[in-house]
Amino acid sequence: MTNKRQTSKKVAAKASKQLNSPKSTPAQKSVAASALSQTKSGKTKKK
Repeated sequence: MTNKRQTSKKVAAKASKQLNSPKSTPAQKSVAASALSQTKSGKTKKK
């Protein structure tokens, strides 16, 4: 069973800022990366 929940655009934007911030701890960057990995890419898959 796959997880169909996705990170919202608002949360993804905040996560992106965390990843680019030099003040973010490794733990914060890990959580931000996890959130971004669950976003919709916007690309469609070819069949």
